[in-house]
Amino acid sequence: MSIASKTPDRSGFTRRFLRLAGGFWAGGFWAGDFWSGDPSSGRRNWTVWLLAGALGLLTVGQVVVPILLNLWSQHLFDALEQRSMDRFVLMIAAAGGIILFNIVNTILHLRVKRRLQLGWRTWLTQKLLGDWLTRGRQHQVTYLPGEHDNPDGRIAEDIRIATEAAIDLVLSLSYCALLLISFTNILWRLSGSPEVTLAGSTFHVPGYLLYIALVYAAVGTSIALLMGKPLVRAVNRRQGHEASFRFGLARVRENAQDVALLHGESGERQRLGVLFGGVQRGWNGQTHALSNMMIFSAAYSVLSAVFPILVASPSYIAGAISLGVLMQTAQAFQQTVGALSWPIDNLARAAEWKASVERVLGLHEALQRLDREIDGQGTERISVERSDGEHCLSFRGLSIAEPDGRRVVEPFDLEIRPGERVLIVGDPAAAVRLFRAVARVWPWGGGSIVLPALTRVFFMAERPYLPHDTLRAALSYPLGAGTVGDAAAAEALERVGLGHLRARLDEPDNWDEVLAVPEQQLLGFARLLIRRPDWIFLEDATGSLDPRTEEAMLRLIDSEFPDATLITIGSHPGLEAHHRRKLVLERRDETVRMREEPCGDRRVVAVAE
Repeated sequence: MSIASKTPDRSGFTRRFLRLAGGFWAGGFWAGDFWSGDPSSGRRNWTVWLLAGALGLLTVGQVVVPILLNLWSQHLFDALEQRSMDRFVLMIAAAGGIILFNIVNTILHLRVKRRLQLGWRTWLTQKLLGDWLTRGRQHQVTYLPGEHDNPDGRIAEDIRIATEAAIDLVLSLSYCALLLISFTNILWRLSGSPEVTLAGSTFHVPGYLLYIALVYAAVGTSIALLMGKPLVRAVNRRQGHEASFRFGLARVRENAQDVALLHGESGERQRLGVLFGGVQRGWNGQTHALSNMMIFSAAYSVLSAVFPILVASPSYIAGAISLGVLMQTAQAFQQTVGALSWPIDNLARAAEWKASVERVLGLHEALQRLDREIDGQGTERISVERSDGEHCLSFRGLSIAEPDGRRVVEPFDLEIRPGERVLIVGDPAAAVRLFRAVARVWPWGGGSIVLPALTRVFFMAERPYLPHDTLRAALSYPLGAGTVGDAAAAEALERVGLGHLRARLDEPDNWDEVLAVPEQQLLGFARLLIRRPDWIFLEDATGSLDPRTEEAMLRLIDSEFPDATLITIGSHPGLEAHHRRKLVLERRDETVRMREEPCGDRRVVAVAE
């Protein structure tokens, strides 16, 4: 079974999200040394629960403010109706106290909320980065089908929205629930129990204003939810287009030098224009959906301001209540309806949150499927292990396939002994996949690869990865910059012909743009001198060097690493003189077969299958 046949997780949306992100609240694991590469050093931090409890109390404090204002409004308008200056001055002082309490509570609520939001985002970012940047998963996941493209945008932007909006929505829902409980009681008490005569019969209707508020809010919410469905779909489409446009811009930035050298700006503008056209369509679709929603919202907001006064005014006109009670009733009605209107007010925000969560879940679930695939659940995979009893690199019944299960390289058996020089030629795609299989980043296929234990292995790609850091950090990558001293760094640069860069060792720069491609390949050989490996894998690492420089680098390997094993992918004529065995990957129809011949010899040696 191939990855393509795996089905995505169909369990409930909320359950999937809590399974991914709920661990933060189950004791609050904040990894102490994650960014330095040791996520296992995380510790249980009960601060999460303390902050959550404090935030709950502060949310209650937010509800207290409108309750106090409701009581204050009654006393104020009663004082105005009675023209009582003493009570009016007292109400001014009371307003000052309410304002002071609200300021303190609001600031504390904001600070605690934002600390929790940042903590949750940090935790989830660490978790997803840990799953993505481990054992080559960031490379392997690109071969999986499904909705998990643009992982950078999902980690940087969608996690932010998923965590920030989740806390905002939960807090606003909790606030509205508490508000509803509080003002339901107030509105019931203020409604009284008026008499209603119907068909000659008289009935008492206690809490009638509460019933009117419930019906009013239910009708408004139902209409809003019905009109809001297109908005949810529009938000999803727009976020997908935005992510594709960001990814296109990032690709141009990463390959700015190549685009400039090939004068490809016009083509890139056209491609980005097509992607931005999707952004425009997504924006216009969301605008259309919002416009339809605003037609209702504009009418509903104005009606909500005047409707409660119109409903309560007959009792005031009849002299049953005072002006203060009228205003208190109107405010209680507005607060009750406002609390019941939470779905209307938060529909757009909830749609944006759900879309972002789905994108985060898409990446997380793709990585989970990848782990299951690599662990061999229901599919054949390549087994790579180290053995104390082995001194050779052994390929046993090894076959290489594409992620969809299609075989690329037919099964073969092969042994490479320590100190041998082996050249691999022929089908370049198959050769690269063979290297990746040895490096444990290409699991698709069958058979096994056995590496000797206690050996240092070094893979040199055609263009070495150069982090945006100091030249010393680029030279020592993936180890820390502090692992390479001045003398060792200067000597390595000098030996490969980059001595002119010694003065820039501690200068941070974007070295993959500063250095020409041949200089980048030479920096890869300088890394080789720093690392001193036992097994060296060169993936066309001299392809951009002139013949004289290529010969110098190969002679450097011969002299500096006489006992190391060298395995090279390349087709340059100058390579054969430095190798003793040649493996030919020969394409036949849809698959590739391996045969062996000595370098410089026409005799063919069949590789056992």
